[in-house]
Amino acid sequence: MVRVTASPDGIVFDNVSKEFGGKAGPTSALRGVSLAVRPGSIYGVIGYSGAGKSTLIRMVNGLEQPTSGHVLVDGVDMGALRGRDLRTAQRRTGMIFQQFNLLETVGVRENVAMPLRLDGVGKAEAHARADEVLDFVGLTEKANSHASELSGGQKQRVGIARALARNPKILLSDEATSALDPSTTAQIIELLRSINAEYGTTILVVTHEMDVIKDLADEVAVMADGEVVEQGTVLDTFLHPTAAITRDFVTTVVPQGLPERVISHVGGDGLWRLLLLDEQVTQPLVSHLITDLGVTVNMLHADMTDIRSHTIGQMIVKVDGAPDRVAAARSYLAERVVSIEEVVR
Repeated sequence: MVRVTASPDGIVFDNVSKEFGGKAGPTSALRGVSLAVRPGSIYGVIGYSGAGKSTLIRMVNGLEQPTSGHVLVDGVDMGALRGRDLRTAQRRTGMIFQQFNLLETVGVRENVAMPLRLDGVGKAEAHARADEVLDFVGLTEKANSHASELSGGQKQRVGIARALARNPKILLSDEATSALDPSTTAQIIELLRSINAEYGTTILVVTHEMDVIKDLADEVAVMADGEVVEQGTVLDTFLHPTAAITRDFVTTVVPQGLPERVISHVGGDGLWRLLLLDEQVTQPLVSHLITDLGVTVNMLHADMTDIRSHTIGQMIVKVDGAPDRVAAARSYLAERVVSIEEVVR
């Protein structure tokens, strides 16, 4: 059993399992999940449909309770809370949904003010707070509009504003960008990063999109079949994925190989994939191989991507020449890149 140690603040899942009953018997949604989310960080959980991501996130605000194990939020065991204590704890957490969940019968301002009104806050005070957060998300001019008059991105901004109305310490994002186009997704990611920077809000985001993890999260846990199969910083996960499912997700952002027909045409010997980090991407590697080591180099693929404050680059090259020259070229590269590996069929 993996034990998680963390400060009293933040979110801790300690050996959490969850079963749901059914006619055919219980179904395991989570099995022995342990991870810790540092206060003030942005933590991503990625997995395919059915991995258990949504069940996991719903335990943070007590919408689901573990069958076994503990979910601690700032040192409080959420699974042990009931009634008024649970409702009080839930006010410290805001939630953003995939389908926006806006009321069509009232305006934007009323949608945003709704959590406060349910808490018993007066109309004037609740509307004043709603106007504050609508200004923060850039929708002041839409305060009197209805949901049917908004674009998908605007609806999600309203959903974010509503989640911020109580000034929560924790923000939960359940596939919040899945229904949005890439341009709007980028805007929502930037808004979430602004919330984290401006208010120090802890953000836990679940998604099946590795691009979202790349651009938003500090750390990531990869889930499959109710279990965490890999976790760590986003940068380390991109540089050194170990689980097969993690490599699949990384490949959606940083392609790992070449089409089979290309490999068949050029041959597999001396076909290498180079992974580079930050300043390594600016090195004149190819020119040195050709002019100083006397090998021929066919560059078949190259790209770069930014991951927060870092740049990851990769090249796939075909190196030919005398065996000793090819060996020298590989040794030279191995000293100057993160990794060098054979590209195989």
